[in-house]
Amino acid sequence: MPFRLTRPRALLLSAVPVLGLLVAAAFAPLPFVIAQPGSTADVLGAQDGTPVITIEGAPVRKTTGELRMTTIYATGPATDVNVDEVADSWFRGDRAVLPREAVYPSGKSDKQVEKINLEAMEESQNDATKAALRYLKKDPAQVKVKLRLEDIGGPSAGLLFSLGIVDKLDGNGAGGDLTGGRSIAGTGTISPDGTVGEVGGVSLKTQAAKRDGATVFLVPEGECSDARAEQPKGLRLIPVTTLTGAVDALRALEKGDKVPSC
Repeated sequence: MPFRLTRPRALLLSAVPVLGLLVAAAFAPLPFVIAQPGSTADVLGAQDGTPVITIEGAPVRKTTGELRMTTIYATGPATDVNVDEVADSWFRGDRAVLPREAVYPSGKSDKQVEKINLEAMEESQNDATKAALRYLKKDPAQVKVKLRLEDIGGPSAGLLFSLGIVDKLDGNGAGGDLTGGRSIAGTGTISPDGTVGEVGGVSLKTQAAKRDGATVFLVPEGECSDARAEQPKGLRLIPVTTLTGAVDALRALEKGDKVPSC
């Protein structure tokens, strides 16, 4: 025999599947990656007692100050992220919620992504060496550079590697340090011709830089707005597009001359 539900009861019953969907969504994995400020490393220093930059075939300067490459830490492609974690991270300045496909190649496992990142780091080191030696007009056949920085992948340290090589071989070009004794941080890919490329995650990297003592941050010019979004107090942002421009800016900073700003 057919029957009619009263409106309150009908609404109550119709809410049951909706509530079930919301509960399921709270525990279901979502296609997002959560990123946060990662580690930094001074390319002028050492890792586990071994210099990050080793040079043979040319006199090497003793440097002061720091050139800190920066990283972000992100959940892996196989890591499940639920709605509670996304909601918690969405409104935090020290977190970023990114589409998984925008961070990792589709269909790749954690190990495959790690391999890709390490290969990108190796290529970045080679390009950084070429860019620095080209800038200094040094013969790669005579000057041998070895870069060693383990457990960090990706191409975003290229600019800092190049600056580290320049500082160790030439400093500021007038007998002083390129850093001026400061703790300089930054990010950016580098091509063999010295062009600086964008990297992503800049607003998180500036926070890592400030946390680890940097007072200046070199940022690819096209990412200035991202860097300003969560700019830590007391951290100066300098836009760069080329290795030459980055060196010129650091020299001007040391002299007290006008320096570009984001």
